[in-house]
Amino acid sequence: MMESLLIANRGEIARRIIRTAKPLGIRTIAVYSEADAGLPFVSEADEAIAIGPSPARESYLSQERILDAAKKTGAAAIHPGYGFLSENADFAEAVEKAGILWVGAPPDAIRAMGLKDAAKELMQAAGVPVTPGYMGADQSDERLAAETETIGYPVLIKAVAGGGGKGMRRVDRPQDFAERLASCRREAAASFGDDRVLIERYIANPRHIEVQVFADKLGNCVHLFERDCSLQRRHQKVIEEAPAPGLDAATRAAICDAAVKAARAVNYVGAGTIEFIADASAGLHPDRIWFMEMNTRLQVEHPVTEAITGEDLVLWQLKVAGGEPLPKSQDEIAVNGWAFEARLYAENPAAGYLPSTGRLEHLRLPKSVRVDSGVEQGDEITAFYDPMIAKIIAHGPNREAALSTLAAACAEIEVWPVRSNAGLLARITTDPDFRAARIDTGFLDRHGESLAASEPDETVVDRAATALSKGMDGDPWSALTGFRIAATSDSRVRVRIDGHLHWGRARPDLEANAVEMGEATVLFDAGNAWSIGLPLASEIEANHGVGDGAILSPMPGLVISVDVAEGDHVAKGDRLLTVEAMKMEHSLRAPFDGIVGKLQVSTGARVSENQLVVTVIKEQD
Repeated sequence: MMESLLIANRGEIARRIIRTAKPLGIRTIAVYSEADAGLPFVSEADEAIAIGPSPARESYLSQERILDAAKKTGAAAIHPGYGFLSENADFAEAVEKAGILWVGAPPDAIRAMGLKDAAKELMQAAGVPVTPGYMGADQSDERLAAETETIGYPVLIKAVAGGGGKGMRRVDRPQDFAERLASCRREAAASFGDDRVLIERYIANPRHIEVQVFADKLGNCVHLFERDCSLQRRHQKVIEEAPAPGLDAATRAAICDAAVKAARAVNYVGAGTIEFIADASAGLHPDRIWFMEMNTRLQVEHPVTEAITGEDLVLWQLKVAGGEPLPKSQDEIAVNGWAFEARLYAENPAAGYLPSTGRLEHLRLPKSVRVDSGVEQGDEITAFYDPMIAKIIAHGPNREAALSTLAAACAEIEVWPVRSNAGLLARITTDPDFRAARIDTGFLDRHGESLAASEPDETVVDRAATALSKGMDGDPWSALTGFRIAATSDSRVRVRIDGHLHWGRARPDLEANAVEMGEATVLFDAGNAWSIGLPLASEIEANHGVGDGAILSPMPGLVISVDVAEGDHVAKGDRLLTVEAMKMEHSLRAPFDGIVGKLQVSTGARVSENQLVVTVIKEQD
């Protein structure tokens, strides 16, 4: 085993690697950017070294700075985690040339599987079924549009060098193709430095099923069964589970055997994941499951595989990197029970999943299940990196038991003032369709409006009234109740919840979990966080400028395109400009037919939340 290990990553995965390495007597070395100097992974490592400014390109994506840190600290090995440089073949090669052990896939395997078009050709040659589509070298708009017509709509445009849901667009009709293609190319170039794309047939009822594979330097290769990652939003996984529901023994054997065959085709070493797309319209069958891509690294969702197999996959990585054989043979690996992982993100589902940033003044994560988190109360969520707060992992003897445990855990989450998707996760885990495993990758598109709902129900309003009534001196409710002359007094009271007035009842039978946060009182309920209080003298509800045509940026970010000029005529829904935050694009559109007034920003400008960016003047009838 290596004596020291530099972790070329941050946050949750850095802490995860430290947790396995330290008991082995391995000296752990963290690298960190300016934004991350105060995060837990920095202090938990045996040694930490600063590598640059907050932007990832100047720190975690800087090969030179990370290699320099490894040399300065005498690191014997480098673990790249996931994301950043974990699938960069040039970096892997540079690490090995520097005489440092690389805890990752071989550079040749990364290259072979890193480009989706070449990977598919390789898999076809190895006898692994692939999704129909176009992977040609001709990248002209005309050729791509023509091939799409041949394939037939709907299709997926995917970045050749893509991953993690970035550089991917669904197109349902020809008139949207050019815009989606341009957007996909921009995102691909920004995220991967490569704007080439491929076109795939879009599967109507797709399930995303992936297989964990592991190979050593001695030629041994095994699988650790499958995971279902179908619950996604914008191709970003939200909840994963293992094993995959509805997968019979024959289909499981076929998909796992195909995954091992794929790994052997590239002489793979280490942890890898073979991702498949399944047409679940008529159940899961071997002839309706196709190879999508291979991730040549550890996956974010690896804990569910650890839960059902009892194996530590980071430990396996360290052993394999050191030249040891796989800890177990295929017939020694078995499935025990069921596991789920829910990704807790700093985002606001009710506002179109816009990312949320700021200090975590209040953070309570469940104690009854495994939680992998990169932050603690008091830490800052910035716009520089992925907005994940934590991963909530639940295990049980069967799917129903594991899901019930996950539901209870998600309901316990408390996050403030940063917005989170905890309430969404809690609602998903109790949704009848999800509990019955009626899932595919379009689940959140179909259920999103109800699951992301932000309006408090009657019970929440009553909890707010109950919380506000406790501990008050005198009779503060007399001015709030529905007092009526010569009539029975109405027991309802008025309360403010997130700036809106509601009628509720203080009920002694209700438990109300409210926390005083400075000048605010926050009610936590089933993962949701509500700001509550007494009515103001004058209630003014902000409409973010929609009524008068003032368009405000809904979050801090970078203006990557301005699509109109002052004086242009626009129709309702036309794109005005695009803001990028946390590697995701958000288009701001005209609220009604009108004329573009004053443009306040230009391409390349940085904007803050609620900053005025442009006005649209309604045309007079």
